[in-house]
Amino acid sequence: MKLFVPRESAAGETRVALSPDTTKKLAALGFTVVVEKGAGETSRITDRAYEVAGAAMGSAGDSGDADVVLKVRRPTPAEAKGYKKGALVLASMDPHGNEGDVAAMAKAGISAFAMEFMPRITRAQVMDVLSSQANLAGYQAVIDAAEAYDRALPMMMTAAGTVPAARVFVMGAGVAGLQAIATARRLGAVVSATDVRAAAGEQVASLGAKFIMTEALKDASGEGGYARELTDDEKKAQAELVAGHIAKQDIVITTALIPGRPAPKLVTKQMVESMAPGSVIVDLAVERGGNVEGAKPGGIAKVGGVTIIGHLNMAGRIAASASQLYAKNLLAFLETMVDKDNKALAVNWDDELVKATLLTRDGEVVHPAFAAPEAPAKPAAPAEKKAQAQDTQDEDDSAESSEGDAQ
Repeated sequence: MKLFVPRESAAGETRVALSPDTTKKLAALGFTVVVEKGAGETSRITDRAYEVAGAAMGSAGDSGDADVVLKVRRPTPAEAKGYKKGALVLASMDPHGNEGDVAAMAKAGISAFAMEFMPRITRAQVMDVLSSQANLAGYQAVIDAAEAYDRALPMMMTAAGTVPAARVFVMGAGVAGLQAIATARRLGAVVSATDVRAAAGEQVASLGAKFIMTEALKDASGEGGYARELTDDEKKAQAELVAGHIAKQDIVITTALIPGRPAPKLVTKQMVESMAPGSVIVDLAVERGGNVEGAKPGGIAKVGGVTIIGHLNMAGRIAASASQLYAKNLLAFLETMVDKDNKALAVNWDDELVKATLLTRDGEVVHPAFAAPEAPAKPAAPAEKKAQAQDTQDEDDSAESSEGDAQ
């Protein structure tokens, strides 16, 4: 079994899909591991570190005979075209809105797995790339906010006077939000948070933060642990709650995402303008359109005296740690596709994890959310209808005869 790890080609992508630790474990499973030169440079992993772990260094062309390709981002159509037909490709595919690239992967004949579609079940926790990367994104959001805030976060009592603690408001108490809460608390800030899922209140409180939720919104929990889309009345009630609270905050971090849909707008321009000069907002949903009006994807915007941080690929800003966790996610999933006794690939295509993540196979887009719907049957011509009617009558006569024989 040959496994190839390329250098990421997507602009601004600093992560890599392999660590020295997972290299050793893949070799023990029977893989010959080849890594493109320089693939780990931006994650502080040297080519020498891979070689010591048992990998061979190669070039992009080595992907052509690899049985498995591990990536961070989905392959471009040109990259997919160069892969071996039937190769397993594991990556964060981001297929929503990129159906053309999905079709290109199908045309290339590869079996493409979208790691972000991994079910959130106990068995798959170690394979959950969304959680591992969101965890780091939540942490980094607070670090970036603290830097831009340019003031101390904890309360400091000195002989020269008291410095008040910064007030941090986290919108969304999923994996990223909870890590943001924990990090801000560790830095000494006074933290509050909101979420449309009532169950999140206990988790927020357990981290020492105050949970804010409107009485008009009982619960908006959806499938898979995500939030459902709010009704217009619920959106209005939530906006009124946020508007009153956000004006008093020094730092706001937004994390709200609904899989497969644009990010909901939570913070309006008026809310931003209500904040004191020097306040900071970090929009972790900016890649999906953003939660904050005025956020600039991939940059920093200024609205009045408020700084809005809209960095893309927040986990990639802490690439060394992100790559370590991401590589472990991929290893755990790939292990389920290997016959350890014979050291050979043995994919169980009926496995629930495989079925949930498989995008393309054998030249087709197979995931239900992206596969082309079957064409409706054409209406039968008059002559065909007459023939079908005669066939039906013949079947009825045959059935009656059979029933008589049985009696």
